[in-house]
Amino acid sequence: MLEEVERWLSTRSWSANERPLHRILAAKQRTGQTVSVVLPALNEEATVGDIVSVIRHDLMRQVPLVDELVVVDSGSTDRTSEVAAAAGARVVHRDEILPRLPAVPGKGEVLWRSLLVTRGDIVCFVDADLKDFSSDFVSGIVGPLLTEPDVDLVKAMYDRPLAGASGQGGRVTELMARPLLNMHWPQLAGFVQPLGGEYAARRSLLEQLPFPVGYGVELGMLVDALHLAGLDALAQVDVGVRRHRHQDGQALGRMAAAIYRTAQLRLARGHLIRPALTQFERGEDGFEPRTYSVDTEERPPMVDIAEYQARRAA
Repeated sequence: MLEEVERWLSTRSWSANERPLHRILAAKQRTGQTVSVVLPALNEEATVGDIVSVIRHDLMRQVPLVDELVVVDSGSTDRTSEVAAAAGARVVHRDEILPRLPAVPGKGEVLWRSLLVTRGDIVCFVDADLKDFSSDFVSGIVGPLLTEPDVDLVKAMYDRPLAGASGQGGRVTELMARPLLNMHWPQLAGFVQPLGGEYAARRSLLEQLPFPVGYGVELGMLVDALHLAGLDALAQVDVGVRRHRHQDGQALGRMAAAIYRTAQLRLARGHLIRPALTQFERGEDGFEPRTYSVDTEERPPMVDIAEYQARRAA
């Protein structure tokens, strides 16, 4: 490990309990910064309501840490929107945001568009499929942005159990993202959960970043933030254990392909040889190929979008 990374681990890796809530609130009041929480959601009716309820109870009613809580529905066919609204979130459909640009499928697309429907100085993203959710996931990663003026982006780190086995989750992280980062961006080797969906950042940084539309958004954001802001502007906070709905192996393969493509673009901006991934499923006549397109589109920095510029000028 690079000496720079070892130093970073000792100065930019914290535990959530290092910043008590009263200290975070005092910093918020002193600086006057506002906090938005965004939950990107697709068919998460089983979990989104509990997450919204916990955030509203712990961080909006009991203490005024979160100023707005927005669920961006990216086309759910279940009751995700109704459950989220009943629990107290403002629900916005992805297609209602920036309608002049047709939306494309993908998590990164939702996160990018969310910048247009939130106003917080700090934006905190939380996946909507978390189980046994704790508000530490929000206060833990927002805290350093309120107390450390030179920190611009904070990732959550946590244990990820799989089928009861500790540390066995995060398979795409271990098999794809971590090797890529260690080999090509070794300054980022200290991140425990580089692909984790729980992170917070200053709007002033997010609006300058391009957003891969799909699963590559977390890796792309981390790499781009490193180049734009530097390693010392990035940090991570231990928030305990993350339990969520796990994807099957083939879905993970598609995720890995998108992440590799995101890295490829940042390594060389090179020629795309084959923007597709073929996988196999056993059918009645043996193994049958299934070919999926790989997310290759990226949205430009939000600060370049006319509607966003107009909102800032208003």
